[in-house]
Amino acid sequence: MKLYDFPSSPNCRKVRAVAYEVGVTFASERVDLLAGEQRAPAFLARNPNGRVPVLEDGDLVLWESTAIIRYLATGTALVPNGRRAAAEVDRWIAWQLAHLGPAMSKVAFQRIVKRLTRQGAPDQAVIDAGAAEFAAASAVLDGALAGREYVAGPLSIADFALAAHYSLAEACGLDVAGSPRVGSWLARMLARDSMKRALADGQVPQ
Repeated sequence: MKLYDFPSSPNCRKVRAVAYEVGVTFASERVDLLAGEQRAPAFLARNPNGRVPVLEDGDLVLWESTAIIRYLATGTALVPNGRRAAAEVDRWIAWQLAHLGPAMSKVAFQRIVKRLTRQGAPDQAVIDAGAAEFAAASAVLDGALAGREYVAGPLSIADFALAAHYSLAEACGLDVAGSPRVGSWLARMLARDSMKRALADGQVPQ
């Protein structure tokens, strides 16, 4: 297997963490998003959307991080077989894509990407909106975690999908102080060797 990615990206981080968790080995090639390498013709031939990550496994070329983590973890305990258990995992992955990810992306672009790509000063109004959305989303997750150790009950790919994003909160100037169950869950996730390895692979540039 070969993974094309930018390791500090949360979508790439979750793929690496799941691969490490289930013991999948892979070669990797860094695609520098800040330099625009995702728009190079050779990369667009692999993913016409110009996004990372992309996984090659033999003649399979797979893009979209959710599809990749499910592909890597199918047949393991991280992907439940039961109908209701699978729906619960899918619910939280969809929630990450629809709510948590967009909220964090607003803040990350203003506070991190703009600085690294010299696109001007951050827009505080956008930051405030994103931070409010992040806090609201975290409150939802905090409520759902009552009586649960992980987001869908047992540890699953949903935990890695969410934790990869939450792992960047501090770098974005966001915190989960108002959502203590989220904080405890995130600490458990970040203590896993798989998440530690994924975090070490791609630190956010300072």
